[in-house]
Amino acid sequence: MNESLRQVVHLVFGLGIAAFVLLFDRDLTLSVLILTLFVGFLLSDAVSRGYTIPVVSAVITGLERRDAAPGKGALFFALSAVFCLVFFTKEIVFVGLVVLSLLDSITTLAGVRFGRNRIYNSKSLEGTLAGVVVTAAALCLLVPPAVALVTATVTAFAELVSPVDDNLVIPVVACLVLTALP
Repeated sequence: MNESLRQVVHLVFGLGIAAFVLLFDRDLTLSVLILTLFVGFLLSDAVSRGYTIPVVSAVITGLERRDAAPGKGALFFALSAVFCLVFFTKEIVFVGLVVLSLLDSITTLAGVRFGRNRIYNSKSLEGTLAGVVVTAAALCLLVPPAVALVTATVTAFAELVSPVDDNLVIPVVACLVLTALP
């Protein structure tokens, strides 16, 4: 598994899902995400039982971490998007998914490449700081700079210390922070 390729795919698909949330009707978006979850669980179950599914099996083999259930990260991403769409406005969810896409990808890419100082859960100070800086800078295009910095910092801290998969945690924390801030 190529971690850099995995994170680039995470970034591209994550930003695509965020754009889909922003551009389309909330009900349509929820329907598509729920359908995607259902099909994803079916495919994940089939692959974990040893079935070879053209294209899907190759993608999972190439992009999924060895110790993870097939498609776990993608399923958690879609599940957190559905959860957030139920409880927050789609504009807030859009920003929350942008945070997930950027922060998760950048912290890993920078941590793998430049990480020297492990701080918690085998994550590096360099990766975490790079994730905060890049995410805050990008968010400045969407929200006021102070809100961008607080959102990036709080979500990076949540990603750092959470025992739960970050694809579930980051968007929810980002949406909560964005809702709480003026």
